[in-house]
Amino acid sequence: MALHRPARSPTVRAMSTEAAPKNDFIRELIRADIAGGVRAGRVQTRFPPEPNGFLHIGHAKSICLNFGLASDFGGSCFLRFDDTNPATEEELFIRSIQEDVRWLGFEWGERLRYASDYFEAIYQHAEKLVERGLAFVCELSAEQMRDYRGLPGQPGKESPWRDRSVAENLDLFRRMRAGEFPDGSRTLRAKIDMASPNFNLRDPVLYRIKREHHPKTGDAWCIYPMYDYAHALSDAFERTTHSVCTLEFEDHRPLYDWCVRSLELDESPQQIEFARLEVTYLVTSKRKLKELVLEGHVSGWDDPRMPTLAGLRRRGVPPEALRDFCDRVGVAKNQSTVEIELFDHVTREHLDRSAKRAMCVLDPLEVVIETWPEGEVRELEAPWHPTRPELGTRKVPLSRRIYIEQSDFMLDPPKKFFRLGPGREVRLRYGAILKCERVETDEAGKPVRLYCSHDPASLDPSVEPRKVKGVIHWVSAEHALPCEVRLYDRLFSKPDPSDVPEGEDYKRNLNPGSLEIAAGALAEPSIGAAEVGASFQFERTGYFVVDRDSSADKRVYNRTIGLRDSWAKEQAKD
Repeated sequence: MALHRPARSPTVRAMSTEAAPKNDFIRELIRADIAGGVRAGRVQTRFPPEPNGFLHIGHAKSICLNFGLASDFGGSCFLRFDDTNPATEEELFIRSIQEDVRWLGFEWGERLRYASDYFEAIYQHAEKLVERGLAFVCELSAEQMRDYRGLPGQPGKESPWRDRSVAENLDLFRRMRAGEFPDGSRTLRAKIDMASPNFNLRDPVLYRIKREHHPKTGDAWCIYPMYDYAHALSDAFERTTHSVCTLEFEDHRPLYDWCVRSLELDESPQQIEFARLEVTYLVTSKRKLKELVLEGHVSGWDDPRMPTLAGLRRRGVPPEALRDFCDRVGVAKNQSTVEIELFDHVTREHLDRSAKRAMCVLDPLEVVIETWPEGEVRELEAPWHPTRPELGTRKVPLSRRIYIEQSDFMLDPPKKFFRLGPGREVRLRYGAILKCERVETDEAGKPVRLYCSHDPASLDPSVEPRKVKGVIHWVSAEHALPCEVRLYDRLFSKPDPSDVPEGEDYKRNLNPGSLEIAAGALAEPSIGAAEVGASFQFERTGYFVVDRDSSADKRVYNRTIGLRDSWAKEQAKD
């Protein structure tokens, strides 16, 4: 089957960091339809996923577009499962898709449908095509059909079964439904044009025999409609006005129109194609995503490194950020690739506004404050957010023993190292100024414990704060919350994961450092009761989310994204 494969345009970089007004060629077309009274000015869209996998970031664009169009123009949007291939479809995927759409912020109300809801109607319309001499039962094998289809620029050959009588075709088709023939032995094909330059019109298959248990209809059917045919009829049955899909279906539009026109259906939806969302460092092929799961390269469909909506949710990406990202990318006719840095930038923007602050030490180094009284605990007050006073404050305990990051101390620090070293001072975030007096090392010379003094005046709010260059985060040893911090990074090491020498596997571009685990991390106690899905900025480290693997004994946090914003820096240069 020949598909339109638009040429890849240069990667999208020079893009505003602010959301553009929703004005694109699809909305312009709809406005023109409304102004002209087309379909009485009615707007109805649908989001029609096939339930054969988890939704990914590319689907988010389609969800936002279809539900957004309906909202913008006072219409409605159906959620419809195009469940025409039971061999690959599962109830698990149906549930996950509904969860993903809701998480993204959209509701369908009473407008939930399945293509299987229309199986009987789709079949009856297929009989009408047969009766009108527009479809026939073919006995060519799949391999023979490929041979008969011909080559680009050359016409194909008509099936030897093409000129059967209407009566014979109708009888055979009904016997196909009754289960009289083995799988793959016969198909129902449209009678269109074997010389068409569009391969999709060279007598395409409308029905095939396939004995598979269906998630919704069970074993009621042994023949199933092909996607192109069922999709067109389902749109018409639901009174869809604008059938919005991605560019790879552009060459399928004539078949879509042929199905609707040949059956003289009451509704004639307009198919409109837009560029799918492609992002650097990501793969969105369902086949490849399934491989990554089944071969154990990731922990599952919701692994935080996956571009699935379930994975993005588990990684802590706010749904508002994903919707904003889709808006900023916009809707275009030509295919391009968006840099992942833009997605990171938008995610970081949203988390910066919404995420509470906390301190977490990933690689602890013990510090004993020798000048601090034994047993004394002082509760310091710290804001949950530096610019959102409405979020209130939290209590951060400070005691004689604390932990700091190993990387915040050096035995022989260079001149511009403004953290802790022998004889050097540093301020604890929200706390006292410390001075390193002594260092205890192991046999290899690695620091294992610091002995410090503190400046009591640095904790006195009535005293003018003394300036020191370095400020570091910390946790009280007595009160620290044991946790596991999963430091997720990009799953692939190349912007285009499929860029491999001929014959090589795209999986050679997997990033071996895509996950590091800080198993002995320690967090401040204020976040111990946070629910799964709650996001925090671990100060000086990045944004993290509470993972579902958390327990009462050990909290688990996934890194959503770091603090460094390379996209913003690049935009500042332009």
